[in-house]
Amino acid sequence: MKKITKCVIPAAGMGTRFLPATKALPKEMFPIVDKPVMQYLVEEAISAGCTEIIIVTGRSKRAIEDHFDSNPELEQRLDDSGKFDYLRKVKGLNEMANIVYVRQPYPKGDGDAILRTKNLIGDEPFLVLFGDDIIDNEVSAAEQLIKKHEETQSSVIATVGVRDEEVSSYGILEWEMEEQTTRVTRFVEKPQPHETDSRTAVIGKYVLTPDIFEYLENAKWSVGDGEIRLADAFIDMKKNKDIYWLEVKWTRYDTGGKIGYLKACIAYALKDGSIKDEVLTYIKSL
Repeated sequence: MKKITKCVIPAAGMGTRFLPATKALPKEMFPIVDKPVMQYLVEEAISAGCTEIIIVTGRSKRAIEDHFDSNPELEQRLDDSGKFDYLRKVKGLNEMANIVYVRQPYPKGDGDAILRTKNLIGDEPFLVLFGDDIIDNEVSAAEQLIKKHEETQSSVIATVGVRDEEVSSYGILEWEMEEQTTRVTRFVEKPQPHETDSRTAVIGKYVLTPDIFEYLENAKWSVGDGEIRLADAFIDMKKNKDIYWLEVKWTRYDTGGKIGYLKACIAYALKDGSIKDEVLTYIKSL
């Protein structure tokens, strides 16, 4: 059994829902209080044992690379002014993990973004974390997924339960129990509530086995809009291999949308003892 040490973070999307802010700033760099979403994802991967982080970027995403790079001038100013707590935070970013970058020249789908990492992944299972989901839990979603993968030796998809009115906004899994674990039987892309009994929705966190690349390479011929989608590869993969799902525990924030992002900012502000009381006072004043 190969240990998972690599994580792919696709971050080449345009962030249309946050325009005009995302014209210059990647949505993955939006701060949750004082830490960008991307750093939460990298920390999540590290917490699960990953030592190599592969970030798939596109044009106008240079801020992501700069964030994890060294900044000698800033570090020197912080050192000279005695702001050592801030200095430790800044220098710590350079040492978090081995972070490499792959460019996706055109927005050709989430499957295309993952496919571009094939040569870096090789024949190892790997973690995938998209930039739209933060799970607030002492045991990260990545750790939960990897544990499930170790039990099944198969690809594992992270899910959450959704209400009837939310079904049409998600990819939905239909499933069955197999030896006390949950095996995917069907994928339904953004169905109407009456089209499926399942309320098990896919979110952007996975453990994938390396044979996913074969299915991604073949999936491109079946897509009419020029995009390669991970969901299409899963549909083909399921014909030959078992795929499992895991409902991740604790609170999820969808930072890819305005409401989810704002909820995350408020929730994490209330966890910060240095500003919690003032934030509460302000909320009550509204």
